[in-house]
Amino acid sequence: MEKLNFVKNGVLRLPPGFRFHPTDEELVVQYLKRKVQASPLPASIIPEVDVCRADPWELPGDCEQERFFFSTKEVKYPNGNRSNRATLSGYWKATGLDKQVVGSENNQVVGMKKTLVFYRGKPPNGSRTDWVMHEYRLVTPQIKNPTQCMENWVICRIFLKKRGNNASKNNEEKSRATIGGLTDCKSMKTKPIFYDFMATSKKRRTDLNLTPDSSSSGSSGITDEAGSCDDHEENSHSQDDVSNLRKQQ
Repeated sequence: MEKLNFVKNGVLRLPPGFRFHPTDEELVVQYLKRKVQASPLPASIIPEVDVCRADPWELPGDCEQERFFFSTKEVKYPNGNRSNRATLSGYWKATGLDKQVVGSENNQVVGMKKTLVFYRGKPPNGSRTDWVMHEYRLVTPQIKNPTQCMENWVICRIFLKKRGNNASKNNEEKSRATIGGLTDCKSMKTKPIFYDFMATSKKRRTDLNLTPDSSSSGSSGITDEAGSCDDHEENSHSQDDVSNLRKQQ
């Protein structure tokens, strides 16, 4: 069977209609494990690149898409196991805890997944960016003959985290609609209700359409002092008439 090679000049080039979207298990078992044990790969689709020799935007491939690379760990200190993840413009910093990659057949741990974020500048005062890396490595039981293995290979999945969602868009629209603590009525879904407070109380009593219902949600919440005084005076006159009528009887 002819070996498939989709990597040209360090860049992944797939035929039209094809997309490389492997799972974590496939990356560890089908590619990384075979690479470490010098076994044939399903396809030559992941290039070998030292990801720390260049900044993430300078690596081969399309920056708008996720990219996969075989890379080796470079020891930061001669007598230590800490990796050197410094680049030309910044450094990769691990975040969170490593996650286990579990096989679907035997439910055993086949690898580990580390998440790193790229920072510009020098540690510890670097500025965080939206560049993210998932670093996949094998666990020791997966390597049958450690003495016959190749270098300490890992698979790096690098992508640019996209900001913005529906919640942030809604918050942005609200912030645009509110200026100096005042909400723009044009951005409101319901139309504002206006009341003519300059009209006389007598006209509001005779015209039922202009009298706001006290149980309605559209009530202005402002007490009409003039109207309340007239109503109180009218009620007192009616009580006097009733009392005079009783005296006549």
